[in-house]
Amino acid sequence: MFPNSILGRPPFTPNHQQHNNFFALSPTLYSHQQLIDAQYNFQNVDLSRAVTLQPLAYGAVSPIQTSTSPLFRGRKRISDEKNFPLDGKRQRFHSPHQEPTIINQIVPLSGDRRYSMPPLFHTHYVPDIVRCVPPLREIPLLEPREITLPEAKDKLSQQILELFETCQQQMSDLKKKELCRAQLQREIQLLFPQSRLFLVGSSLNGFGARSSDGDLCLVVKEEPVNQKTEARHILTLVYKHFCTRLSGYIERPQLIRAKVPIVKFRDKVSCVEFDLNVNNTVGIRNTFLLRTYAYLENRVRPLVLVIKKWANHHEINDASRGTLSSYSLVLMVLHYLQTLPEPILPSLQKIYPESFSTSVQLHLVHHAPCNIPPYLSKNESSLGDLLLGFLKYYATEFDWNTQMISVREAKAIPRPDDIEWRNKYICVEEPFDGTNTARAVHEKQKFDMIKDQFLKSWHRLKNKKDLNSVLPLRAATLKR
Repeated sequence: MFPNSILGRPPFTPNHQQHNNFFALSPTLYSHQQLIDAQYNFQNVDLSRAVTLQPLAYGAVSPIQTSTSPLFRGRKRISDEKNFPLDGKRQRFHSPHQEPTIINQIVPLSGDRRYSMPPLFHTHYVPDIVRCVPPLREIPLLEPREITLPEAKDKLSQQILELFETCQQQMSDLKKKELCRAQLQREIQLLFPQSRLFLVGSSLNGFGARSSDGDLCLVVKEEPVNQKTEARHILTLVYKHFCTRLSGYIERPQLIRAKVPIVKFRDKVSCVEFDLNVNNTVGIRNTFLLRTYAYLENRVRPLVLVIKKWANHHEINDASRGTLSSYSLVLMVLHYLQTLPEPILPSLQKIYPESFSTSVQLHLVHHAPCNIPPYLSKNESSLGDLLLGFLKYYATEFDWNTQMISVREAKAIPRPDDIEWRNKYICVEEPFDGTNTARAVHEKQKFDMIKDQFLKSWHRLKNKKDLNSVLPLRAATLKR
């Protein structure tokens, strides 16, 4: 991502500390003084030399060993070796001794219509760039789970499967996002050495398309941060760093002061759009909850993808414009599959409360998808029937005025009578923190447009049984 960057790297930690847990982090408390120190670090980054990181005080021991970093002139080191820790070795970024980056290695093959629950990371996954950050503990290999795609016995189901196989996120797409995440983590750790950057959302939850943006969560501590003050201040420093130090590799950075503030930007190398938030750790938890649902039953992923494509085509899938977020749409699909007379999905949080408890530490949440077996449903509905049923359910059956969508409870429940839900047009419960994920729909005009599209699409699809009648496949495939 940053091929010409000459920002320095902190010395490597001792070999016995170089473990590999992508999701591990130490509880960190950034005080006001430490934020000032981070700003000092930002202001003192010198592009002409390797950086000497200013250590922040997080208890008795800092995970980063700081020393005076030597200057480099080309490849030759001109400082004395005695300034460098004896137990830390310098390593070239492209060392032949490195393990290859292996993420979600198994790619679906359209020929035999099989796809796997891919491993998140190889057991020995240690990207070059991560070796310059605080030590990460070992992460176990998540074994792939073989799942056969459902058989298409009608034209509509065949169209859904073909669209899914064409547009689902590929291994190469995920590698681009992961490389960007790893390199951005290195840059951000110049400001916040103990921070961790997580790839979340559709990129990892199993519902991503080739055109999906990347979502990043910068974790500075496991405790919540004040999104209006602390998170905005941290993102302001990150935004300035992107604008001043990384403008050659990142374009169009924007600081969005929303309820959960974000920095939006585009990586020039991979051409991927990213949204970066601070300490919205519920996003890490729900990524792996959704990932478990995605691979629990073989009709879930194709159905979710076609519904996201349909909503995007009809311009009702953009929270920034007052319509439904992709996350809300996925929860709506899962809820529908849970509430059928013969359910296709259960409530995972009810059956496996210990796996999806908010008390589970962040570096352990990735275990859930590989520990839970597939769900065997007696419902044999085709993908075409399920798409029709989804549209009909929200067009004619669901009571928008009094009910709330709850994947946690696996049913529609009465709206609570508090400010979070009162006078809201659409109520979709976030499975972990109980907030309304559809709060962006705050205008009656947009709500009516969403309901109208459900009704119109249901009638068209019921009459023609052709996906092109509600989603032009050529255009959807080209967008991917």
